[in-house]
Amino acid sequence: MEDGLNIKMTVNMNRFKSWWRHLLKQMVRDRRLSPAERLGTRIGYMGVGFLIAGQWTLSPPMYVIGFTCVLVQVSIRRQWNLVALQLNGLLAWTVHFIKSIL
Repeated sequence: MEDGLNIKMTVNMNRFKSWWRHLLKQMVRDRRLSPAERLGTRIGYMGVGFLIAGQWTLSPPMYVIGFTCVLVQVSIRRQWNLVALQLNGLLAWTVHFIKSIL
């Protein structure tokens, strides 16, 4: 009796795993990035490096360069909400940079 129950549970678990795996594959889109998107991603990583360096030095030019690089990445990816955030940071640090010069 126990063997029959174990076999039924194993069969049901395998069906569930198969269904779950199929569902997860349908949720993920498998596609290649275009050359512009790959370049934008690399520029974005460089920009994040400048933003991190700017936190350590509090140097406005580093923030301006960092926000500009990340702005390139998010605009290529068409993530418009992040474009608005990057423009806000770029504007704030540009104003700060101009005030520090004058």
